[in-house]
Amino acid sequence: MSYRKRTAALASTAALAGSVVLMAAPAARAEVVDVKYQCKTPIGDKSAVSPIDIKGVKSGSGYKITMSWQKGVSSSPVDLGKGSMKPSAVIQLGGAEKGTLKVTGSANQAVVPANTPIKINDLSGTYTPKESGKVTFTAGVLTIIALGTTTTCTPTNSPGPSLSLDVSAAGGSTGSTQSGSGSGSGDSLPQTGPEDSAIALGTLGGTVLLAGAAGSLWVTRRRRRSAG
Repeated sequence: MSYRKRTAALASTAALAGSVVLMAAPAARAEVVDVKYQCKTPIGDKSAVSPIDIKGVKSGSGYKITMSWQKGVSSSPVDLGKGSMKPSAVIQLGGAEKGTLKVTGSANQAVVPANTPIKINDLSGTYTPKESGKVTFTAGVLTIIALGTTTTCTPTNSPGPSLSLDVSAAGGSTGSTQSGSGSGSGDSLPQTGPEDSAIALGTLGGTVLLAGAAGSLWVTRRRRRSAG
């Protein structure tokens, strides 16, 4: 192959490798998802649709997960005074890890007028991976406690995940590198297999030693016969 053709081939390979890197899946993917809630309230059933946004920010060995509502999901027949409403929710985990994550937030910081959509403040919680892989976060049940009553709002449209994260569990490494601490010249070989491999190597060494002893005995006998 000529120099020019070889150079062109290398350039083409580099471009292909670059495109593969660019096409690699991102470590996190967020998407605003419309969630249709069916709410059980003290004055009857209500329904509402709100776009839900879930974000994850690395924090120590875990992630701070924040859930945001872009529209109100219920209402009250009376004014809700400042600090009288306390929301919480669960986020469904999927993919590499199953379960739920509870997220909470502060009470309402302003009066919620009667018969107006209740805007939920951002709710957050800490997620610490127990499994490694891609984990999805999907809106679950919302609970609103206000004036001694409880309202539960359940997603009914099977919403998709609002967030996907590629995570690694603490101590989830599949292998480790160990270095020996014995004295010597440093030429000793590390053990790279299980104990039976070491035993097999020891047996092989013993065979070589035995063969050496037998060879030495054969040479001794041959010399004695020649001398006789």
